[in-house]
Order: sequence, then structure tokens, then C-alpha cells
Amino acid sequence: MEQREGPGSGPGPGPGSGSGEALAALAAFGKLLLSLAPVYVAGRLGLSLGFVLLGLALYAGWRAARRAKERSLRAARRLLQDEERHVSAAAAGLCLSARELPAWVSFPDVEKAEWLNKILAQAWPFFGQYMEKLLVENIAPMIRASNTHLQTFAFTKVDMGEKPLRVMGVNVHTGQNKKQILLDLTISYVGDVHIDVEVKKFFCKAGVKGMQLHGVLRVILEPLIGDMPIVGALTMFFIRRPTLDINWTGMTNLLDIPGLSSLSDSMIMDSIAAFLVLPNRLLVPLVPNLHDVAQLRSPLPRGIVRVHLREARDLQSKDKYVKGLIEGKSDPYALVRVGTQVFTSQVIDESLNPAWNETYEFVVHEVPGQELEVEVFDKDPDQDDFLGRMKLDFGEVLKARVLEEWFPLQDSGRGQLHLRLEWLTLLSDASKLEQVLQRNRGISSKPEAPSAAILVVYLDRAQELPLKKPGKEPNPMVQLSVQDVTRESRVVYNTSSPVWDDAFRFFLQDPANQDIDIQVKDDTRQTSLGSLSVRLSRLLSAQDLTLDQWFQLENSGPGSRIYMKLVMRILYLDAPEVCNTPRPCAPGQLDGETSTFAGSSVDMPPRPSQASPDAQFGTENVIRIHLLEAENLIAKDNFMGGMIRGKSDPYAKVRLGGQSFRSHVVKEELSPRWNEVYEVVVNEIPGQEVEFEIYDKDIDKDDFLGRCKIALKRVLSSRFIDEWLPLEDVKSGRLHVRLECLAPTPNSAELEQVLMVNSLTQTQRSAELSSALLSVFLDRAADLPLRKGSKPPSPYVSLSVRNVSYKSKTATSTSDPIWDEGFSFLVKRPHVESLELQVKDEGGQGLGSLSLPLTQLLAAEMLTLDRWFPLSRAGPGSQVLLRVQLGILVSQHSGVELRSAPSAGEEAESPPGGSEPELYVGEDGEPGAAGPAQELRQRLTHVDSNSELVEGPLGQLQLTVWYHMDERKLVVIVHSCRKLRASSKDIPDPYVSLILLPDKNRVTKRKTTVRKRTLNPEFNERFEWELPLEEATRRKLEACVKNSVSFMSREKEPLGKVHLDLSQMDLAQVKAQWHNLKENRSSS
Repeated sequence: MEQREGPGSGPGPGPGSGSGEALAALAAFGKLLLSLAPVYVAGRLGLSLGFVLLGLALYAGWRAARRAKERSLRAARRLLQDEERHVSAAAAGLCLSARELPAWVSFPDVEKAEWLNKILAQAWPFFGQYMEKLLVENIAPMIRASNTHLQTFAFTKVDMGEKPLRVMGVNVHTGQNKKQILLDLTISYVGDVHIDVEVKKFFCKAGVKGMQLHGVLRVILEPLIGDMPIVGALTMFFIRRPTLDINWTGMTNLLDIPGLSSLSDSMIMDSIAAFLVLPNRLLVPLVPNLHDVAQLRSPLPRGIVRVHLREARDLQSKDKYVKGLIEGKSDPYALVRVGTQVFTSQVIDESLNPAWNETYEFVVHEVPGQELEVEVFDKDPDQDDFLGRMKLDFGEVLKARVLEEWFPLQDSGRGQLHLRLEWLTLLSDASKLEQVLQRNRGISSKPEAPSAAILVVYLDRAQELPLKKPGKEPNPMVQLSVQDVTRESRVVYNTSSPVWDDAFRFFLQDPANQDIDIQVKDDTRQTSLGSLSVRLSRLLSAQDLTLDQWFQLENSGPGSRIYMKLVMRILYLDAPEVCNTPRPCAPGQLDGETSTFAGSSVDMPPRPSQASPDAQFGTENVIRIHLLEAENLIAKDNFMGGMIRGKSDPYAKVRLGGQSFRSHVVKEELSPRWNEVYEVVVNEIPGQEVEFEIYDKDIDKDDFLGRCKIALKRVLSSRFIDEWLPLEDVKSGRLHVRLECLAPTPNSAELEQVLMVNSLTQTQRSAELSSALLSVFLDRAADLPLRKGSKPPSPYVSLSVRNVSYKSKTATSTSDPIWDEGFSFLVKRPHVESLELQVKDEGGQGLGSLSLPLTQLLAAEMLTLDRWFPLSRAGPGSQVLLRVQLGILVSQHSGVELRSAPSAGEEAESPPGGSEPELYVGEDGEPGAAGPAQELRQRLTHVDSNSELVEGPLGQLQLTVWYHMDERKLVVIVHSCRKLRASSKDIPDPYVSLILLPDKNRVTKRKTTVRKRTLNPEFNERFEWELPLEEATRRKLEACVKNSVSFMSREKEPLGKVHLDLSQMDLAQVKAQWHNLKENRSSS
């Protein structure tokens, strides 16, 4: 039955509302007094105002860090609570980055594990009960017993919260090993954990309230057994360091102060890495009396990777002077990391192209999974500046065995890193040890000599160790030493028969002549309980290079002994470059002649007759990037405080493979057209991207207008991309780009056509397009001249084509250096260019040179030369072994297509000399593309040297003259001259001057570059004039061929001229024609 409310039952202030408001006001007043207390205390103690300001700054920093952590925790919790909604939002294009999404979204081989998350959610409260019991009943007594000052330590609150650990994805690796199950769990813990501790004696309270942990946990179920529970043990570890974020409470609130926060988190992560990051593992036995526990916790490595940190180039300049007006250089060093294994290189002062030439060796267990990370920094007195990083999964090294590349540095915008990575296989017999030692002697390595073997010591247990004092058991630990490297085991307390179950690894340079020294000591490290020294040569004669036995301790009790398993493995580079098959001798070399072969595992092989590049040599591609236009950009130039909207002065930056390009600035335009072309030589290195960034040019700082990128892998697979790309990180704008992948072709017959097509498609603002790719493999040299004093040189090689040059590494103190390096050059005109090679000593002394005209390659089979080349200005027998190959770059998407001329049966007349190829140019830039200009397809007939034009006495000039309807430009291409007449005894240095008549002010004058000492110069240069078609037909083109006599003389010697009346020419037909040169006074 419904009750009726009485008159006094309506809403109104309760009897306690007034007292509640009074208490709230009193609490606010108390907080105000408390906040002013530090100021009062500072004044009372006579401290200056600076201390108060410092305290306020620390408090502000603490508050900012605290709020940032709380925001991060809230965002992560929202994601975990509604994972499906966040993924759907990302698919709809909302503002979510890929790193915020679960792993199964980005990786198709990662599976969802919602069933496992439901189990974890159900079991989480019971896990909390277990943790509370563990901390209160086990951990707290241990902490109280560890120190007298902590006798009042206690856990006052242990609450694991309601948010369980979540598994964001599971990846099961099959086919690795039939005796184990291998899982990768992408875990994410965003917990509301609350743990408080207290030390009552010091009135100290501290704790944790909220935590994040994200990473990939690898779980190995091994060994698989035939009894329940089927799996003998669980092995868990993080392949890479997980990310950690902790929200502190109580006294540990101080750890949230900026600076201390990152320091505390990194210290905790170091502690976690010491247990759970490779090569450390957590082993959980599931059956009693499990054998080989130490080997499960520390198995033999999958392999060893030797990392040769060669050099870097084109690094960023971070040292600036006079407030940035003067740009200096950098002092770079490298941090090389694999999991917890970290090496730091030396610092190279003031260099943007440092050469380290250092070698490091890393233990690799998990492939795929473990990766190499190299970070480059600029050394500074305060904080080192970041210069870039590269990462590489060791699966790539295992596949290639030897991988030597220039790797682009990521997150820096520029720079490349030169590494050589070698996968060393672990051999269980000593038959190849001598070969390995021979190879290592030829390797110049620092800071440590290269290793020939690895030793793994499984320390099991000891028995009947002597007592420290009568009736008092020792706390034994073990020190193991190989040369100057010492490892220590954990301490086992109060026992004379300890069990350690530890494992240790040592790299060995010469295992036949090294020992391992073992000292068993009491925990204080002062009392010795026994010692032992084992000659490692014993393992070389043992079966499987293994000793698994009890060893009697010396200087100990009569029954004191220690049980160990010693396992040695030889480190062998199983790659084609170190195969045992002798190569044939070079021509002219005696059979018994040998040379030092650095880096070989065979004994003094004969000198090879051909170079031995790796499998990646010559597989480069050329990416041609056509930056066309943009539209709907943001207007950044505003006036009168934004009341008047202006436009922008946009330009573009393009980056790929460590190279960067910058376009010209288009003034006051929101839809600029650049029409520029860039070319980059690329390798198929995973992770590369073509990056575009648009900026507005300003007097002070350029404004950002957007960015976009395309994965290089996509360009390599599709070969051609023509797209409008939306600009990211801005409200509007898109960019039109065209990318083409050109694969070099060893066919010289296509060169002339490529040169013709390039001259037609080249844009006015871009450099001349490349027609070929030159790949050079620098193998070695022989019999170089000695330095003064009969000392062997330290040679390096400088290689150049036109204005592009590279420098090889330096081989130390040898007349027969081995470089094993590859280089690539983009070539514009192979028939007039040459490869210039200089061999020099590191002191600058010349040791020999070589000039190789590329015409020799054009005449060679498959456009390749692979042999010994004699060096000029060197010793009588000085030679260099090279493999040089040329690939023609044929574009399939140039807008120009090749067709065969009609046969005699199709037309009434056939041109003299038979059928000739024809080039067709589509006005819209695509061969055969439909469009309004399709009916204006222009025909270019490729005329060869045996044209029916009768040659004149002064020679001939080949020109292409046509009018580009789309761009409203008159285009003239100067191809070449032939059979010029020399008017003096010297061979001329010809060039061509062009002018459109009438032209009183000579503003239409253009000229080509000068070709040195030739009567048959090749130019292939393009010139453009912006003028309407009607005006072009009223002009006359005058082309004069002149001899550049001297830079001191203004008058140039004329060699002949061509005078063309454009009104009499069909400017719609793109046709390359030869014209007879006339005397300079003639106007016909």
C-alpha cells in the first residue's frame, strides 16, 4: 500500500547539514594553513626565498608527473574495459594510434585469448589472497630478519585490486621443436593494485597505488613427458624489456618528482631484467626431481652474432654555436643492445661521418624474437642528444649468415649506419677449430679479439665442504674465472652441501691454451673453502666437447668435491665467403703463389680470379619519386592578427633510405605544383618508408602543413604508384605523388631509347634523370707499394662517378688488403662517364689509381666486368679485383611507349633502311591513356645515325623541337652533335647556345654545358620557354655550336649554327632530327 508523504517529508536540509558544512569549511581552512606551513618554517629558520621557490618548483613537477601517470592509467583502463569499442573506433578513423591497440589488430598471426582473460578475471581475487599471504607470512619476516633497523617493518595493506592481468594476444610458434611448445603472450596489466608498507620505528609509510606493465612474455612448455601433467616445466621470460609505470604513495611519492621518476622506474626494470629478460629466465618445475634444471634455465645459445660496427654517415649536426647561428658537428657514439647485453662504442669527436670499426659478440637464444638495436647519440657535457636508431630481427641474419648493409637511422630524419653482421654456428666438434683461429687472426677487432669458442658452465652442487668454525655451517658461493672475466654464483646459506643450479657463459679466444679457475668461498669472500683449475684443452678431446662429472676440490676437506657440466662449442662462420673450396689462380699467377686472405677460414688460399660478392650485390632497385602537386593546403600567412587570411608559401621535404630532398618554394599558393623528380637507390631492408612533409616558408620558423608516408615494401611489390595521399596531423590537404620502382636491366640496346625518353620526360626544375645504375663490388687489391721505411700501408679506396664519391673502410697494415664492400652509383650518360678509383694510404699517400670508362661495360657481355685491373701510378704488380656491372633503367610508366613502324604490307612506302622503332608520347603522361588530349598523341620517330640527310662540311646537330600543350611551353632538347669540324689544331670543347628570335634583350638565351675535347659531343639537355602557341609560331630558333676557347675570353669560337623557322614546323610532332650546321654568317 502506498504511503503518502506528510507536509514535513519534502526535501530540505537535514539536521546534520549545518555541522557538515562547518566541518568542510574547517578542513579547507586547515589545508590552507598546512600549505603555508613551509613558508613559515623557511622564515623561522632564516632560509632565503630561493629555498621556497625550489620547493614550489619540485611540488609543481611532482604534481604534473603525478597527473600524467593518473591520466595514463585511466586511458589504459578504458582500453582494457572495452577493447572491441576501441578497435572499432580505430577502424572508423578516430584518433587512436596503432600502439594503443591490442596486438591481434596489427599482427594477423596473433590470436585473441578472451577465454584466458575470463579465467584470469575469475581467478584474480584468489590470486590476490595468495599474494597477501605470501607477502605477509613469507616476505615480511625475511625483510625484518635482513636488517635490525627493519624489525618493525610490516605490510599494512595488500590489495591486488579488481583489474586483472589481461592477455591481449597469443602467438603460437609451430615447427620450431617437436619436444616443446612455444607461446608468445602479449600481456597488459593496468591494475588498481594498492600495497602499503610501514616501518613503525621511524614512522615511515610508503606504498604503490596503481601500476602499468606491458610487454611480450615468451612461455616455453618443456620438456614434454609421457606422464601427467605432460609438461615437465614452464620457462618464462621477456624477449625485450617491458614498459613499466608505477604510481607511488606515502614517502615514495618523492619518486614521482621529474628525474627521480625515470630513475626509479629504470632501477625497477633493471631488477626485473635480472630475472625475466633474456638471457635470464624464470623456471617453474611442474614435476618433482626434474633433471637438467640448470640447462632448462640456461640452455645452449641458438647461435652467436658478431656485430661489426663499421661507421656512420650524414649524421645530424647537434653542436651549434653563437645561439645556433654557426652550425658545428657532433661527437657521436653508438649504444649496441641485445636484451640485457649492452656495449658502448668510443666517442668520435667532431664528425658527422664517424668510423668506429669496433666488434661485439652477442649470445642469441630466440629466433625469431630477439633483435639488435643500435642507438647513436651525440656526447655532450649535460645530456646526450639522440641521433637515430635502427632495429633488426636476428632472423634476417640467420637467413643471410653474413649481412653487410648501410641501415637508415630511424626517428632522426637522416643518417645511415654501416654494420656487418655474422651468424656464428655452434659446432660440437673441434675439427674446424684451426680454421676458425686462422680466420680470427686476419680480423682486426677492438675492443676485444674475436672469439673462437664459447664455454657454458653448469654449476650443480658441492659436497662435504669444510666448516668455517667447528659446528658452524658455511654460506658457500662460487667464483669462476677465465682470464680476466669473473662470474659469481648466488649464496646458499648454512650448508656444507650446497645446490646452486646456476649457469655461466664465457667467450674463449684460444681454448687450447686457456684455463677455468674455480674458487669456492664463504659469503664474506675472505674464507676459501676450496679451489680448482681445469685446462680447457681437456674438453677438445672429450666427446661432444663436454665434461659432465665430479671434480675434486684442492685446499679443502678430504671429501670435498663439486659437480659441474662444462660444455664447449666452436664458433664457425658457415657462409659462402669462407667455404673450403680453393678458387682458381688469377691469370699470370703461379700455382704455388699465395697471399694473406683476411677473413678466411682456410689456410692461405690461392688468389681468386674473380670477385666474390654476397648474394645481395647487384639486387638494388631505383625508386623514382615524382613530386607532382598538392591541393587544399592550410593558409598559414594571416595578416592583421588573423583578420585577413592570406595563403602559404609551400615546399616539400622527401626522405627515403637516409637521403632527403627539398623542393622549391611556390609563392602564395594553397594548391602548389612542384613537378620535381628525385631518385634513390634502395635495398629491400624491412621497415623503410617514403616520407613526405609539407611546410610553409617563413622568415623566422617554417610552419608545418602536414605529412604522409608510403611503405617502401608496397612500392617494391606494386612497381608503380600514382596516388593522392591525405596529409596527416592537419585539418586539410592532400599530396599527389607518383613513385616507380626501376629494376636495372643488363641490355645496352635499350640505352639510346632510355636517353631519349628521359630527355622528353625530364622536368625543368629536376636534375637530369638517370639512365643506368652502376654497381661496384670492391673485393681486394694485391701487391700495393710499401710506405716509406718498407712498412706495409693501411689502404682505403675512394670511388667516384661524376660528382658522387664513396670511401671504403681502411685495411690495417697490409699490401694485400681485402675490403669486401659494395657501392652503387646513378649514372646519367654511360657513354661519356667513367669510374674513377683512387687507392690511398690512411696518411694520404697515393698507392695507385684506375680510370674505367663505362663504354667498356656497354661493350661487355651482360654489361659486367669481373677481373683484376692493373693500377696506374703504382707498383709494377699492383692490381685491384673488382666486379663492375651496369643496369639500364627502363621506365614502364614514362608516358612514352615504343612501337614498331608499319611494315611494307601495311603502308605503301617503307622508310629507307627498313623498319625503325617509334616513340609515342601521351599528352596526359600515360601511354595510351584516355583523355581529352588523346587525339593529339604525338609521334616521335627515332632517327639513327644512317639518316638519309646528306652531311654538311661543318657537321650536324640533333634537336627535338615541340610544343607541350598541357604546360603551354615550347620544349627544345639538344641531343648531340656529330662530325664537327675543328677550326684549329686542338680538339674543341663544344657547347650549344639557343635563342628565340626576335629577342632584343636576349632573355630567351639558353646554353648547354661544355663537353671537353670531342668532335661528337652528347648533351641530352632539355630547355623550356613559357609562351603561348601563337607566339611560338612567330618565333625563329637559332642554335649555335661554339667552342669554349678560354675562360678569359668573352668571344667564343663559332663552329656552326642552325636557323629554324618555327612557323614552318609541325610543333605537335615530337621528332628528333639532324640538321646540317651552316657558317655563322649564313641565316638559312
